[in-house]
Amino acid sequence: MKILLAEDEAKTGDYLTQGLSEAGYITDWVKDGLSAQHQALCEEYDLIILDVMLPQLDGWQVIQAIRKHGKTMPILFLTAKDQIENRVKGLDLGADDYLVKPFAFAELLARIKSLLRRGQQREENNICIADLELDLIKRRVTRSGQRIDLTAKEFALMELFMRRQGEILPRTLIASQIWDMNFDSDTNVVEVAIKRLRNKVDNGFSPKLIQNIRGMGYVLEINND
Repeated sequence: MKILLAEDEAKTGDYLTQGLSEAGYITDWVKDGLSAQHQALCEEYDLIILDVMLPQLDGWQVIQAIRKHGKTMPILFLTAKDQIENRVKGLDLGADDYLVKPFAFAELLARIKSLLRRGQQREENNICIADLELDLIKRRVTRSGQRIDLTAKEFALMELFMRRQGEILPRTLIASQIWDMNFDSDTNVVEVAIKRLRNKVDNGFSPKLIQNIRGMGYVLEINND
C-alpha cells in the first residue's frame, strides 16, 4: 500500500519514512504543503499522513483542496497542536484521525491499519490470484493454504505484482515503486529480489505465477505450461 507523508521536520520525516518502509508501506515524503497538494491530486495513495504546520500551504488548506477534488482516501493529521478546537477543525475539514506529537510509532501504525481497514469490505482486504492469497491487513501471504514468510520489501513487491496482474512491469518501475530509486543497469537489486520472491511463491507450486519477459521486465500471470 502507498502512503503520502507531508512533514517538514527532517528528523521526524526520516524516522517515519524508514519506519513505514520497514512496515511494508511504499512512502512518498514531501516537506511542504504545495508539494503535498500536488502529489495528492496527481497520484493515487491509500492514505495520507498530513502535518498541520507546513510551509507554503498549511495542512488545513491541503485537506480542503483534496476533499474539494473528490479524493476520499483516509487522511491522518500529525500535529503538535493539541487544542480541542484544532482537532474539531481537522475532522470538520474531512480528516479521518488526529494524532498529537509526540507519539509512539506503534500507535501510528495501529491507527494506519485501522484507517485502511475502515469502510472496506472484507474481500477488499485480500487479493487472490490462483491459490495465492495476500492479506493486506495482517500482512500475510499464503499459497494452497501454506503460510509463506516474506520480508517487508518482498511483501510490497508481491502486492505490486498482484495489483497489476497481467501487466509487464519494467525494472525501472519496480525499482522506483519498491526502493524509491532510479534504476541503474549496474545494480541487480531488482533481479535478486524477484529471484528470492519466486523461490518462495513459485517453487514447489503450480501454476508458476511470476514470469520473466526477456528485455521487457516481469509479469504476474497464471502460466499452466
